[in-house]
Amino acid sequence: MDQPKIERLLRLMKLLTANTEYTVDDLAERLGMSRRTVYRYIDTFRDAGFVVRKSGACIRLDKESPHFREISQLVHFTEEEAVILRRAIESIDDTNLLKQNLKRKLCSVYDNKTLAQTVVRGRQAPNIHALIEAIESRRQAVLCGYRSAHGGAVRDRLVEPFAFTTNYVQVWCYDPEAGVCKLFKTARIGRVELTGEPWRFEAAHREGFIDVFRMNGTRRERVRLEMGIRAYSLLVEEYPLAERDVRPAGCGRWLLETEVAGYAGVGRFVAGLLDDVRVVDSPGLVGYLRDYFAAYALDRTDVS
Repeated sequence: MDQPKIERLLRLMKLLTANTEYTVDDLAERLGMSRRTVYRYIDTFRDAGFVVRKSGACIRLDKESPHFREISQLVHFTEEEAVILRRAIESIDDTNLLKQNLKRKLCSVYDNKTLAQTVVRGRQAPNIHALIEAIESRRQAVLCGYRSAHGGAVRDRLVEPFAFTTNYVQVWCYDPEAGVCKLFKTARIGRVELTGEPWRFEAAHREGFIDVFRMNGTRRERVRLEMGIRAYSLLVEEYPLAERDVRPAGCGRWLLETEVAGYAGVGRFVAGLLDDVRVVDSPGLVGYLRDYFAAYALDRTDVS
């Protein structure tokens, strides 16, 4: 059996064993295949010994099917295990690399809805699920009452959501008004309303670059910082992803060499720790800091 067919069979198996019930038409639409092909694949499962059940127009694989128990133990959690897993994940800081890796691995087994039910809770949960629906159905959505970080403006934003960051903190959307892809923080969304309009700019959907200081953009600027133990400790605590770009420089010093999407994030970090950070071979960052301090009427230009 060729690899594409195996992948399609596995995707179909995941849908047929999910908590949501699907009709053959639903399955065909989600998997991008014909109804005839769906029926043929279902026959493949039946021939392999799986019990196929129908409930009205909906169809699923019965959990009493031979081999199902072994498979489910690999890819499903019991209710108790899910509760324990959720608590364990939530106890980890949102920016911790371990948390992101764990969620990424879960994403490889579970679809967005299942994963969101496990790790997203509280006021944001309805918005996350609405965004997931918009992504899966390829529809435009309105971020109602979105609170912008720039100027504090609150207004509705018509967008095309197409991807989440690994921890659901932000969602990638194409902004038709601006004509670019942007990251929107889910915590700043009042509510999400789905429209009846399909995506119109799918060809322009691109996930941008996010640096270790959580800034995003299309540009990449290399920066180097030499840090003492206090700055180093604060860096890896507040920005765990930066640790992969840090190496010892000797004599209790560390060197961060990384790419940033802009100077705002790294600039704020350096500005608060000037007595323990030295900017190395990064003229763009030095210039940004000089302008930053000048804007606040501070005589703090000794950053190089």
